[in-house]
Amino acid sequence: MATAAAAMAHGARARTAAAALRSVCRTAARGRPRAGQARALCTAPGTARDQKRYLWERYQEAKRSSEELVPSIMSNLLNPDAIFSNNEMSLADIEIYGFDYDYTLVFYSKHLHTLIFNAARDLLINEHRYPAEIRKYEYDPNFAIRGLHYDVQRAVLMKIDAFHYIQLGTVYRGLSVVPDEEVIEMYEGCHVPLEQMSDFYGKSSEGNTMKQFMDIFSLPEMGLLSCVNEYFLKNNIDYEPVHLYKDVKDAIRDVHIKGIMYRAIEADIDKYICYAEQTRAVLAKLADHGKKMFLITNSPSSFVDKGMSYIVGKDWRDLFDVVIVQAEKPSFFNDRRRPFRKVNEKGVLLWDKIYKLQKGQIYKQGNLYEFLKLTGWRGSKVLYFGDHIYSDLADLTLKHGWRTGAIIPELRSELRIMNTEQYIQTMTWLQTLTGLLERMQVHRDAESQLVLEEWKRERKEMREMNKSFFNAHFGSLFRTDQNPTYFLRRLSRFADIYMASLSCLLTYDVSHTFYPRRTPLQHELPAWSAGPPPLQAAPPAGGPGQVTAPARPPARGQGRQPGPAPGDTGGLASRAYERCFQKRHGIASWYLLRTFRRLLPGWLTSVSPRAKVTGFTGKR
Repeated sequence: MATAAAAMAHGARARTAAAALRSVCRTAARGRPRAGQARALCTAPGTARDQKRYLWERYQEAKRSSEELVPSIMSNLLNPDAIFSNNEMSLADIEIYGFDYDYTLVFYSKHLHTLIFNAARDLLINEHRYPAEIRKYEYDPNFAIRGLHYDVQRAVLMKIDAFHYIQLGTVYRGLSVVPDEEVIEMYEGCHVPLEQMSDFYGKSSEGNTMKQFMDIFSLPEMGLLSCVNEYFLKNNIDYEPVHLYKDVKDAIRDVHIKGIMYRAIEADIDKYICYAEQTRAVLAKLADHGKKMFLITNSPSSFVDKGMSYIVGKDWRDLFDVVIVQAEKPSFFNDRRRPFRKVNEKGVLLWDKIYKLQKGQIYKQGNLYEFLKLTGWRGSKVLYFGDHIYSDLADLTLKHGWRTGAIIPELRSELRIMNTEQYIQTMTWLQTLTGLLERMQVHRDAESQLVLEEWKRERKEMREMNKSFFNAHFGSLFRTDQNPTYFLRRLSRFADIYMASLSCLLTYDVSHTFYPRRTPLQHELPAWSAGPPPLQAAPPAGGPGQVTAPARPPARGQGRQPGPAPGDTGGLASRAYERCFQKRHGIASWYLLRTFRRLLPGWLTSVSPRAKVTGFTGKR
């Protein structure tokens, strides 16, 4: 009775998931058989009609299997407050912790980006003599995402993946998407050559026509660029895109340099700063464990003092061994010529020669080489946190051997989206359909190709739906359709660990070791999960050019695959779990598990009841 009740409950869950999936996924109705009992996998028949029915039966079987897997994934959700590791690192080895200020120790409300956009727009009108009509444009927080590239000469904003390929459908001129055909003609394909990409710091320098926007403060800059471009295009005004880019960049810079932003925040600190009591908790925890701490920021002294007093307390300087303001990163990490200067309580610069960096004192400018000489804080015992992949982290990890932590506020919201049932259902079916296309593409007859083309159209629609979950225009910060974004590529290279905020440190012990998940390389996949045997040519009775569909896994003791290499305990555990999974859920569900492992290996490892993977809630 208990077994029957469990089966009925499992069937109810599957039916619920199926109904939800049908409401999300567009079904291709023409030519599909009714969802009935699927035939066992067998040699594809020879007639066109039978061939078509055979493919749709495989489609229905795959769809049922993807629906059955959704509850297992839903019970192992991603943890938005986890710390994720690109490189193995133990906090027990860290003696000194360093921090950036903006978007690291302090977070700002949405009002700040509106303030920057409006102030820069007014500077364009009042100082650069731009048309007053652009004042009708307002900041849209849902338009752009970080990490986008801007072609300065063509005035287009776009998303590029880790291999320098443009994601079609994410290229915008002004506020309008550029048709795919025009993009392909413009760039003679979708690839952007290395010499046209942005320079090391993401800037558009001589010879580099692209600018990459990596800073959170750059979101209003992208919005303003797009709005002014839109105005010129809509009104048929001839303009030079390079001049527009430079003028907008200068206006955004002046909002910072002229103190417009700083004065506005100081005047209404409750409106612009998100009070984060956990920032003090993190700093206090590190201080209680005897860790040394320092602050290096590009922001001015009075601004930092008021902000830190608001979120940490008037005694905030007692927590830091060294405080450096207006450091002018990334020049701070490379320029050996600028000495440190003391800043007194009134913000006045002193002319004293600096022989020692004293606790409780604020210093301005300087350079990292002098900092290392005066403190002796070198190498992997130092961990520095910042939000800007280039300005904060790149030089420290490449030239000085510091450990680095990236603060990515967008991470928390993206993980929450990935935990929704709608996203999981859509992504599960998208991966299943991709796997089905991969295996069934061997059928080259005309009827089969029509079916496969219909599947490809559905896959394209699913990809567009997946993009819109995160941002309707540009999608996820971390992925294009199937590849990592260029942003993620740089994040993986320059950050040992990354997290949504410093508060994530509170859930970890100060001796915790972060181990990156072993993601199988493409050529390692057969060793990690031995798949069904490859498609074999069918006997002549099946008709010319026909093939045999994948067979079920061989019975125990028959046709076994070679064992893993000595010491490959991970491979043994993976195979043992997959054998159990095949028995419980069937070959189609097993194949879906295999395809999902390629997408999110850590996620699918955690499906095992015994798995305990850092970064997952483990809800059961």
